[in-house]
Amino acid sequence: MDLEGYTKNMLYKKVAKEEIIEKLVELIREFKGYDQNLAERWADAIIQESKTTLDVKNYFARYERSGVKIGDIGVGSRGLGDFYVHSKIGEIIGKTSAIIDSKDMDDSGVVKIDKSKDPSCYIVVSVDGIHSRLSDFPFLSGFHVTKATLRDIYVMGARPVALLSDIHVADDGDVSKIFEHIAGISSVSKVMDVPLITGSTLRIGGDMVIGDRMTGCVGAVGVANYLTARSYSSPGDVILMSEGSGGGTISTTALYYGEEDVVSETLNVRFLTAADSLIKSDLIKKIHTMTDVTNGGLRGDLNEISKTAKIKLIFYEDKVRSLVNKKVLDMLNRHEIDYLGVSLDSLLVICPPEMVNDIKDVLKSKNVRIEEIGHVEEGTGVEMVEDGINKKFEPKFRESAYTPIKKVVGEVKPANFEDMTEKIDKSVQKAIGKRDRMIDMLNAQLGNTKE
Repeated sequence: MDLEGYTKNMLYKKVAKEEIIEKLVELIREFKGYDQNLAERWADAIIQESKTTLDVKNYFARYERSGVKIGDIGVGSRGLGDFYVHSKIGEIIGKTSAIIDSKDMDDSGVVKIDKSKDPSCYIVVSVDGIHSRLSDFPFLSGFHVTKATLRDIYVMGARPVALLSDIHVADDGDVSKIFEHIAGISSVSKVMDVPLITGSTLRIGGDMVIGDRMTGCVGAVGVANYLTARSYSSPGDVILMSEGSGGGTISTTALYYGEEDVVSETLNVRFLTAADSLIKSDLIKKIHTMTDVTNGGLRGDLNEISKTAKIKLIFYEDKVRSLVNKKVLDMLNRHEIDYLGVSLDSLLVICPPEMVNDIKDVLKSKNVRIEEIGHVEEGTGVEMVEDGINKKFEPKFRESAYTPIKKVVGEVKPANFEDMTEKIDKSVQKAIGKRDRMIDMLNAQLGNTKE
């Protein structure tokens, strides 16, 4: 519970101070167990801080609201709205010296270093946030987020060399959450021989947030000689997909639908060992693209590849279905969850046809099945072949609704989507203006002049 946000919301609504104090005291006493006097002192201090910062005038401290809420546009929900917002992040960052950065909408970023100093001439960096619904399951959250960030390194054709962690726990969370989370990270770290070397541990919102919610992220750094980015796919290539049993998303579905036995199906590192084996072989030099089936499932990933590489992808639904773990697929079917719109923790490889058998042989040696599911053509977009019929295949507004609350929220594109994107566009331009003003100010301080 964000006491500061709660208080500011009531202040915006002109609620009387006495009523705000009464509500805050009730919450504070419920969570903290404080006596009336201490709870009232807390409430008074919260109101004081909230009022003081409610209408800050400093240009760089305040922000102008866009009028679009994070949840309404679907940020983090791996659908059209989320992809739109992420494309704007790259716009704000602008042109960089990186080989691959945010504008490429890829799994990780890449910079090039002086090849004469190091045979691994590319540095690859990724970061993934823990699954928000795994806050109460800290070991699983650490395990799956580490798999996720390492996946992002591997699919760029890189060998991971280090991990870092950032964890935030609300004020009333048990300290064991930190230890369990790190243990989950460490289990993957040790098995894959990628050391966890640094990190940060903080509270969420300091004293202003009560409850035991946990959030955070795990990042990874890798090195590469060859890259397998999404933009490298080309017409004539074939699409391969490995067997998948899901990660954090499938674990969340299983836990919140009371099907705990399915969680065990996700506790493996098959994806990581499969990608690692390809990188260690000479095959990596001839693979065009690798990616993971995560961002909104195949619906999201294939459409992102199509846009980035400017190609058309065609795949066969029955071949994809045969590669999904049976227990996982049965659970998704029972709860009417579209398996094509959720993370499956499968490896996608896009390569020339002559590479298929060699890739299968390498993965077979690691006990990982991979099959051809489609191909690449000239054009744009994605098509799914189902019962012999080609169907347009697009992401929904959100990824498949995979928990009871997500089913209530729904997947339908809101009627005011275009209005929200217009507001977002205006907000982005304001942010860019603020960035440029800061750059000018810093350059003036340093005595830098524009050429």
